[in-house]
Amino acid sequence: MSFELIEKHGEHEQVIFCHNKEVGLKAIIAIHNTSLGPALGGTRMWNYASEEEALIDVLRLSKGMTYKASAAGLNLGGGKAVIIGDPKKDKTEAMFRAFGTYVNSLRGRYITAEDVGTTVTDMEYVFMETPFVTGIPEALGGSGDPSPYTAHGVLMGIKASAKEKLGADTLKGVRVAVQGLGNVGSHLVNYLVSEEAIVSVADIDQEKVKLISEKHGLKVEDANGIITSDCDIYAPCALGATINDETIDKLQCKVVAGGANNQLAEARHGAALKELDILYAPDFVINAGGLMNVFVELEGYSADRAIDKTNQVYDNMMEVFKIAKDENIPTELAANALAERRIQLIGGLRQQHHGRTARPFSTLREMTNRQK
Repeated sequence: MSFELIEKHGEHEQVIFCHNKEVGLKAIIAIHNTSLGPALGGTRMWNYASEEEALIDVLRLSKGMTYKASAAGLNLGGGKAVIIGDPKKDKTEAMFRAFGTYVNSLRGRYITAEDVGTTVTDMEYVFMETPFVTGIPEALGGSGDPSPYTAHGVLMGIKASAKEKLGADTLKGVRVAVQGLGNVGSHLVNYLVSEEAIVSVADIDQEKVKLISEKHGLKVEDANGIITSDCDIYAPCALGATINDETIDKLQCKVVAGGANNQLAEARHGAALKELDILYAPDFVINAGGLMNVFVELEGYSADRAIDKTNQVYDNMMEVFKIAKDENIPTELAANALAERRIQLIGGLRQQHHGRTARPFSTLREMTNRQK
């Protein structure tokens, strides 16, 4: 069954099952494609209903990271890891250090980072066993929490979308409905308020809603109803699949642009948005700021450099919109085309000159030097 699932979800280069009974570790690392460089993607810890569900998730997510890195213009491939377990109850230092030994055994083919269910502290434990980890604490030379940079990239994508759809050079007076006030959503609200946008917010956590809405004097929407609220830009920053059969015909926005992953329940919903004349900012392009930030960490971290990189989300998004118009295709297909063309072109050139690009590296510094 595992081989059938791997084949179904794309041509992955390598899938590693990691098991240490003594510390309760059950994890899967999926390396999708290393044509552009070593695979980078976070480690997600989730209480999956089955090992099959975990495998499907890591296969899907790792492929998405290949496209995200390519469309962002980074010399990185796509990978992901999942740890099966309850992040609120099952975490131990020993578990993450055992996981770190598996990451280290790949000798730089896969670089990990924090993701849903894991933290900077967890990555510090992984770092004790391998240098191939990003998003580590600033005290250890890392960049810490990537969410402000993810949010800044989303802001730049929203600005590009407003320019493309509304003809607006600024966000002043633009009505933006932000669904989800987690790390990315809350930072995004701060950015939007500073840009003088008219912001409304919603979250299932009423304490977060109260804190942020009162801080900025914002309108509060129902957590589910905000999807269909009357606004210029709907910014989903919580769970995915909010654009689905039930919601799509009820949308009153002109643009869908937010930080959530997998915003479309199915690929066909991208075409449906195009038919409705609603501009969609593909999620893996607009939310690439966090990945850009940890890439800068590999180079030798600079916060200014990270902001410069996330500014590029604006140009990347405008290129997606241009492809979509020139070829008369939905924007998510245009984003796929942008990523695939770069993989074929740059990846092909690198293979001609260097052979397989995902070779072992003894240190992160050596890795990044050989990427330049």
